[in-house]
Amino acid sequence: MKVTRITNSVFYVTLLIMSENIDAKINAVLRRGVAEFIDPEGKFSEKLMKKVRGEYEGDIVIKHGVDPTRPDIHLGHAVVLRKLRAFQELGCKVIFLIGDYTTQIGDPTGKSKVRPELEQKEIEENMKTYVDQVGKILLTDKKVFSWIRNSDWFTAITDLGFPSGHTVSLNINQDGKQVTINYDANSFPGKAAVFEKTRMQAKENPDKGVAVITLRGFLWTLRRVSHSRLIARDMFQERINKGEELYMHEMMYPVLQGIDSYVLSKIYGSCDLEIGGTDQTFNMLFGRDVMKINGVAEQAVMTVPLLSGISGDEKMSKSADNYIAITDSPEDMYGKTMSLPDSSIVSYFALTTYASDEEREEIKVKLEKGSVNPKEIKMRLAREIVASYHGEEKAEGAEKAFEETFRAGKMPENAPETVAQNGSSLADILIASGTVESKTEFRRLIEKGAISVVGGEKLPPDPKITVTNDMDIRVGKHRFIRIKVK
Repeated sequence: MKVTRITNSVFYVTLLIMSENIDAKINAVLRRGVAEFIDPEGKFSEKLMKKVRGEYEGDIVIKHGVDPTRPDIHLGHAVVLRKLRAFQELGCKVIFLIGDYTTQIGDPTGKSKVRPELEQKEIEENMKTYVDQVGKILLTDKKVFSWIRNSDWFTAITDLGFPSGHTVSLNINQDGKQVTINYDANSFPGKAAVFEKTRMQAKENPDKGVAVITLRGFLWTLRRVSHSRLIARDMFQERINKGEELYMHEMMYPVLQGIDSYVLSKIYGSCDLEIGGTDQTFNMLFGRDVMKINGVAEQAVMTVPLLSGISGDEKMSKSADNYIAITDSPEDMYGKTMSLPDSSIVSYFALTTYASDEEREEIKVKLEKGSVNPKEIKMRLAREIVASYHGEEKAEGAEKAFEETFRAGKMPENAPETVAQNGSSLADILIASGTVESKTEFRRLIEKGAISVVGGEKLPPDPKITVTNDMDIRVGKHRFIRIKVK
């Protein structure tokens, strides 16, 4: 009997410890690095607890949407992706929604400007790089990951168009025999065949019909949305108060994003949680409204803080070109991190590293007391960030390269090299090599003195400057290129 009692006691204690560990892990995922978690009735939290305890076998679906405005995923995106990874490790399924359709409309950037329109070809190219890059952070096993684009339901059959003369083959049953018929791809039967074959949602859930949001369906939703509700968005109010233009397509963006959540719930069986930056709070909450009026369970909403850009004065943004891409080379990633203002150090440790709460608090206290050189802390930060995406060995190499380059004024050993004709325009050389994106960027950099010879003087502010001899060029703080003249 004594043995039985001891065994039961140990078993009980083990269960208690496991239960406490589960509670602590879930609490950490729901609270750490989170700006706001909105789960009014606690349904998501309860469902997650059951999932982790093995009491719920279905999918917990978590949505994260991105508009592929430019090809790089940066550390600001990674803040959300790291949170998504934590949910995956609890058994949740992440739906990575590519807003290829809504990118053409554009959610306001938060800078009181209308987002520029992008061509579909550019969107497609950016979309491919997004999907390739998320695997650096997220698990991509089908059980816990799926991606889909919202043009899948916002594109109707009649929206499709093909080159003249393009045909589509259809196999039909005619008098008990399989017959192949070729249709003009631009005919309705041809478009319908292509539409059915290319819907991603049909592959995700072949047992359900294909969801298509028509103008009629969109208007049905709009009839249940008040103007006052839409206009309450803070960035809309800011534009109105400044007397700036606010266009109707921008006001429709939250509605379309909400429809995305509704459609995902139909495709995947639920859309339990949407995660995004704090600038997306309005849109994600609006998703709850759209789901409610369509009669499906409302998603919970989680926001994470926005990571400041390398300038430290605004959020990390591709449009502002103040970002660190997760595909940056180790040297670029390290160098950009070292250029951060000291005021960003603590937030970067919190949002981009796995440092514990205790470690972050210790760093904060040391910086406030001035008992440590901020550069030393920043070097640790840079190493940890680079190691996260490239490994420890690359991080050590990047640190060594940084010390040699920026302290000794040397050219990086692995700097790219290009060959140019004598008398070639420096602008054309830098654009062709990918060192700068355009003549506009080159003109801006050369005129502000941001282009120089490594170990030498800044180049004169002449946009028409030419190259007549070999040069090691530094552009800004982190870009280098070795030019060989033939």
